[in-house]
Amino acid sequence: MPIDASTSSDPLPSSWRNFPIKQQPEYPNAQHLQHVEQQLRALPPLVFAQEIRDLKENLATVAAGRGFLLQGGDCAESFAEFSAGKIRDTFKVLLQMAIVLTFAGRRPVTKIARTAGQFAKPRSADFEEVDGISLPSFRGDIIHSAEANPEARIPDPQRMLQAYHQSTATLNLLRAFAQGGMADLHQVHRWNLSFVESSPAKQRYMQMSRRIEDALAFMEVCGINSHNAPSIRETQLFTSHEALLLNYEEALSRIDSFTGKCYNCSAHFVWIGERTRQLDHAHVEFFRRIDNPVGVKIGPTIEIDELLRLIETLNPDNEGGRLTLITRMGADRLAEVLPGLIRAVEKEGCNLVWSCDPMHGNTVKSSTGFKTRQFDDILRELQQFFAVHQAEGTYPGGIHLEMTGEHVTECTGGAWKLSESDLATRYLTSCDPRLNADQVLELAYLIADAFKQADPIRPT
Repeated sequence: MPIDASTSSDPLPSSWRNFPIKQQPEYPNAQHLQHVEQQLRALPPLVFAQEIRDLKENLATVAAGRGFLLQGGDCAESFAEFSAGKIRDTFKVLLQMAIVLTFAGRRPVTKIARTAGQFAKPRSADFEEVDGISLPSFRGDIIHSAEANPEARIPDPQRMLQAYHQSTATLNLLRAFAQGGMADLHQVHRWNLSFVESSPAKQRYMQMSRRIEDALAFMEVCGINSHNAPSIRETQLFTSHEALLLNYEEALSRIDSFTGKCYNCSAHFVWIGERTRQLDHAHVEFFRRIDNPVGVKIGPTIEIDELLRLIETLNPDNEGGRLTLITRMGADRLAEVLPGLIRAVEKEGCNLVWSCDPMHGNTVKSSTGFKTRQFDDILRELQQFFAVHQAEGTYPGGIHLEMTGEHVTECTGGAWKLSESDLATRYLTSCDPRLNADQVLELAYLIADAFKQADPIRPT
C-alpha cells in the first residue's frame, strides 16, 4: 500500500519504492543492485547544493519574464562515443545559440545542457525487432548494451557506476570550458560569423550578426573587455537529464548540511517524462521529495485537471524557479491545445516557467526507414509556441532541444536542404534524431524575431 511521503522518517527520497512504477528495468540480481546503490551513496555528489540553488534563482527570473531558458543536448549519452571533442562541440553550439537569443531578447539566457546523466530512455514498447530478432527494447547505456543479442540486453547495475564516472569527467571538462576562456563572447561571436558566412541563407542572418559585432566593439571601446570583465569571458552552464532510473537518482541524493533540504545531486535540473508523470506513481513521488528545480514533459492528451494537480503536487508553495512545464505536442496540435492549458494555469496564479520541446511531437519515419524530424515542423512548433503566449499575454520562457554540435544527418530540411536520402550519410544517434550544429544555429536566428516580441506580463 503506498505511503504518504510526509509520514516517512527517512530524510532521503526513498518512499518512491512503495509506489507503482513504469519504465524501469528488471534486474536479475537484487543483491548486486543493492551493492551498487551503496557504492553510489558513498561517492561524492556530481553537483552541489549551492549550484542547484543558483539555478533555481535563475529560473525564478525566467518565470518572471526577465530571463530565458535554453536547454539542449543529446537524446541519449553513449559510453562508446564519449569524447572531449563531442562535449566541446555541444558546449560551443549552446553558447552560440545563447548569444543570439540574449541579443534578440535583451534578457540573460540560462543555459542547461542535457548531459552528464542523460543515459536512460523511456520506450513505447517493451520489445523491439532488430535484424529479425525480437529483443528487449534498448533503454540506454546506464541499463544495458544496445548490441543486438539477448545477453547484451540483460540489465546490469554495474553500468550505473560507469555512468557516474563518465558524468564526473564530463562535468570537469564543462567547468574548465566555462571558466577557462572558451566562453569568451568575442570567441563565440567569431564562431557565429563563420556559420553565417558559410550558410546558404547568410543574407537572412548577416544583419543581426553585424549588430552583435557592433555591440561587442562598443563595449571594448568603453573599456569592458575579456581582461577586466569576467562576464565577458566566463559563463555558467548547468546540467540536466530525465530522472528515469530512480535507483540511480536516489543513490545520488544528499541532505544539504546548511539547509537540511534534500537535493538530487546527479544534476542541477531533472525532469519527469510524458510516460512517467502519473500522479500516484513513483516518479512524481520521488520528485516531490527533492528540492531541485524540476520539469515535467506534457503532451497534447493531458487534461487540465491533471495538469493542475501535477503543479500543486510538485510545487505546493508556488515557488518561483521550482517548476518548468515542457510542452511536447507537435506542430499540428500545439496551437489547438496549449491556449486552454495556459488559461487554466494563469487562472490559478501558478508561478512557473513554460518551455517548448518541439522535437518529440514531430518524429516521423522516413521512406528510407530512418526515424527523423523535419526542420520546418520543429520551427513551426516553436513559432506557434511564441505566438500562443503572445496572444494569451503570457511569457514563453524557454526551448528544449535534442541537438548535437556534430555534423550529423538525422533531421531533414534546413538551409542545407538535407533530404531523406542524406540521412544515411551520418546518422549516428543511438535513439532519437538530433538537430546538427548548423540546423541549431539556423533555428536560433529564425526564432530571434519571435523571441524579440515576447512581452512578460509580470512586473519586473
